Amino acid sequence: MTATTDAGTRRYYPQMEGMRAVAALGVLTTHVAFQTGAVVWPVAGPVLGRLDLAVALFFALSGFLLWQPHAAAAWGLGPEPSLARYARHRFWRIWPAYLVVVVVVLTLLPEAKTSDPVVWLANLTLTQVFVPLSLTAGLTQMWSLSVEVLFYAVLPLLALLLVSLRGERARWRVLGVLGIGAVGLLWGPIASLIPAPDGVEAQNWLIGHLPWFVAGLLLAELVAWRSSGTPMPPALQRFCALGEKRGVMLAVVVVAYGLACTPLAGPVGMGELSAPRFATKILLGAIAAYAVLAPLALTDGPFRFLASPVMTTLGRWSYGIFIWHVAVLSVVFGLFGIIPFSGSFVLVWVITAVLSIGIGAASYAFIEDPVRRWAVRRDREPTATR
Repeated sequence: MTATTDAGTRRYYPQMEGMRAVAALGVLTTHVAFQTGAVVWPVAGPVLGRLDLAVALFFALSGFLLWQPHAAAAWGLGPEPSLARYARHRFWRIWPAYLVVVVVVLTLLPEAKTSDPVVWLANLTLTQVFVPLSLTAGLTQMWSLSVEVLFYAVLPLLALLLVSLRGERARWRVLGVLGIGAVGLLWGPIASLIPAPDGVEAQNWLIGHLPWFVAGLLLAELVAWRSSGTPMPPALQRFCALGEKRGVMLAVVVVAYGLACTPLAGPVGMGELSAPRFATKILLGAIAAYAVLAPLALTDGPFRFLASPVMTTLGRWSYGIFIWHVAVLSVVFGLFGIIPFSGSFVLVWVITAVLSIGIGAASYAFIEDPVRRWAVRRDREPTATR
């Protein structure tokens, strides 16, 4: 995880790399809790089940990282990022390892082997949220990756939308980013009016989850503004100062997450979300994600646990953990003779986490990192050599 410095260069954020691991394990935990029936436990059940808000943390992390070059350019801290390079790196970062998962799951997992060509095509193209009944066994978590990839495609358009807010007008970019988030909060009532085909949930489209990405976009704008040396309005200075206080942000996270565990944010696990509850869940997720990341982005630490070698390594493996863990969970039940929804949460979590981390490490070592290194070398080669 990198960020823009005062000189407009970029520096490594080990604590945010560690936070990726936390988010990946949070998503894994909520799926284990649902599949073992732990979500029906009193008190602990909703807390475990609502860890689906770890997706909000993933989205905010992506927003923070990918928006930083645009925010820095607007404040004169660096050049505008290359669209072609951005597209290439997003593709090579996501698709090779993902392709392996899809092929393995749809070929070998018994519950998914009967998938028809439409399911194959939807999963290979990451368009599951638009294709009815294409979220198949072992790959159900990929709805969020589908949303994230669409965000990758839309991000340059969002940057173009705010392209006039540069230089002396860059101070208005914070309001522009918040406006983008407000559009997402209005999506709940609109989604209910869209004649989507059976098996397609319009609430799962990108526009409804924009506030989660905007939590990261907002932080990137604040970091760039402060790095520029341009004075902030007093109210915004106080807002940033609050973001630096870990105790205050921890309290915000606890309150926001606690409210999200109540019926205000809808049912935990499977269940239909009304428009008001969907908007509440999205808003609380955005607040919690911002509060988690703000101290990591606005201060220099130390963050010993998140920045430790163990957590940063798990952070590098987090993408592999995320894309494999649902398939691993499906195998664990049959392999160990555990009946789904019958309990054994701790046992299933330990086995699933260990296996997912191991496969995630292999995915990083044999697919993700070699592809990344190749992509970097390719970018450094002269065009004529290519």
